[in-house]
Amino acid sequence: MVMIRLLKPLNYYINKYHDFQYGLGRLYLLMEKQKNRGQEGAGIASVKLKANPGEEYMFRDRALGSGAISEIFDKIQNTIANSELGEKLNDADIVSKEFSFIGDLYLGHLRYSSGGRNGISYVHPFMRRNNWRAKNLALCGNFTITNPDEVFNEIVAHGQHPRSYTETYFMLEQVGHRLDREVERMFQIAEQKGLTGCDITNYIEDNMDIANVLRLSCPIWDGGYVVGGITGSGESFAVRDPWGVRTAFWYQDDEIVVLASERPAIQTALNVEAGSIKELAPGQALIVKKNGECRTEQIMKQKALLPCSFERVYFSRGNDVDIYNERKELGRQLVEPVLKAVDYDIDHTVFSFIPNTAEVASYGLVEGFNQYLNQLKIQEIKALGAHATNEQIEKILSRRIRDEKIAWKDIKLRTFITAGDARNALAAHVYDITYGVIEKGVDNLVVIDDSIVRGTTLRESILKILDRLGPKRIVIVSSSPQVRYPDYYGIDMSSMDHFIAFKAALALLEERGMWNVATDVYYKCKEQLTKKPEERINCVKEIYKPFTDQEISDKIVELLTAPEIKAEVKIVYQTMDGLHKACPNHPGDWYFSGDFPTPGGTLLVNKAYMDFYEQYRQN
Repeated sequence: MVMIRLLKPLNYYINKYHDFQYGLGRLYLLMEKQKNRGQEGAGIASVKLKANPGEEYMFRDRALGSGAISEIFDKIQNTIANSELGEKLNDADIVSKEFSFIGDLYLGHLRYSSGGRNGISYVHPFMRRNNWRAKNLALCGNFTITNPDEVFNEIVAHGQHPRSYTETYFMLEQVGHRLDREVERMFQIAEQKGLTGCDITNYIEDNMDIANVLRLSCPIWDGGYVVGGITGSGESFAVRDPWGVRTAFWYQDDEIVVLASERPAIQTALNVEAGSIKELAPGQALIVKKNGECRTEQIMKQKALLPCSFERVYFSRGNDVDIYNERKELGRQLVEPVLKAVDYDIDHTVFSFIPNTAEVASYGLVEGFNQYLNQLKIQEIKALGAHATNEQIEKILSRRIRDEKIAWKDIKLRTFITAGDARNALAAHVYDITYGVIEKGVDNLVVIDDSIVRGTTLRESILKILDRLGPKRIVIVSSSPQVRYPDYYGIDMSSMDHFIAFKAALALLEERGMWNVATDVYYKCKEQLTKKPEERINCVKEIYKPFTDQEISDKIVELLTAPEIKAEVKIVYQTMDGLHKACPNHPGDWYFSGDFPTPGGTLLVNKAYMDFYEQYRQN
């Protein structure tokens, strides 16, 4: 998500930067720098502060697909290129009237589905229109609300009749309703002051309190979110959930106010240092008034500090200085278990990574092994004593940790064949491999990944590809712990039976004659539906309770290793302790621990298990 407010008149940017598209350009950069894998769409909205009555002042455009950003901005650029304004492009009044998206306020959003729904109607920003500028609202956000029924029922209880059961839509209507009430409150005050006509409008727009709107809207929302909005009268706001699950960063100088989901995007787009960028606190809102006055205000009391750790491991951009260092530390934390997995034979072990998002963790792992090897060298040199020869010392010093680029993703290849066997056969060729760096039957091959969620790519593609190199042993290393539970706060993981760790636990229950545990958990989950929100517990934890982490890892290896694999296969997972040491400021670990920060998340994980069990029973 991106929110921008220009604090100077358009002439200022034309004179200083020779660019009447300064705001639009920052919006484009910030959106591109936050684009990630899996993007399904994008949208932007803009507001002009100086439009005359009869002129449009609020604009929106949206597009679907991985090329949505380019499609939106190409359309805008084509309009400008075909305008034939010539030298008049330096006239602020002319370009502001001529082009829709040359405005003062901007919203931008990249859509990544968290609930399996898609289509242009689900792409943010959503808009609510009215003839009063202050009642116009564009809303977007990074969120999943875990109590949509409760929010929906509140809207209906206030007399509204929503036309769609979509989270963003009824959040738009809820905030919009409170915005209407705030405008009406200010209208009454203006009349009491004896104001009439446009003086009332100006009073409303100059004095309305968006913080009041947010205080009456947000507390009912259960989930992880950063929600941003702009009004037709020139108010901008963004609010973060009180658990701190989702993150947002903001920057202000005398020219611009910017808020974005990721800090390095702001650093790059505005060429500013990380230290000048602030993080929005849990429950806090950033508010920019029509006159450009910017402030933060606590909207909800902070309930916890549980920012999502998995976003640090997997989804966020790794060029943020803190994320980069955390990912390296995740790799470093895995040195000891990997040493055990290769029987401490570092001279016959080659290190690599798949996919590219695991590259930084691989640096940390290799650095940790270099530190370990240096200690060995010191001990060996000391053991030689005072009469050591140069040749002996040189032999010790020449030992190196062998890290290689083993796999290269073939970006031209797409697994477009949908039939299962044919698609799996094609998937086995998505990566090219580097031949000649593995001594067949002698070397261990250690490959680090950022996470192992479903395991499908490992079984159908990666293990088969790596096995062609002929290693004695393949060790797959996950820089995150076992992913055992769905996420209900943004990342699209919602079905229990998608997780290889869950499948492994069920397989152990079945083979040990303990399936009654699975049945008992179903009825316990069902009982949770009648509990008060604050009394809910995650009953699905009991599926994993009978087994050690190692037992589940061993079963995962068994499930993922196809019969034709010749090498011995091992899997090493990050520990929970290692995760928290590497990411001390992001303790949200519900994917791995099952400790959901909100009652809604706990309710949904129990429901997810019930859905699984009922489907299993039918089959």
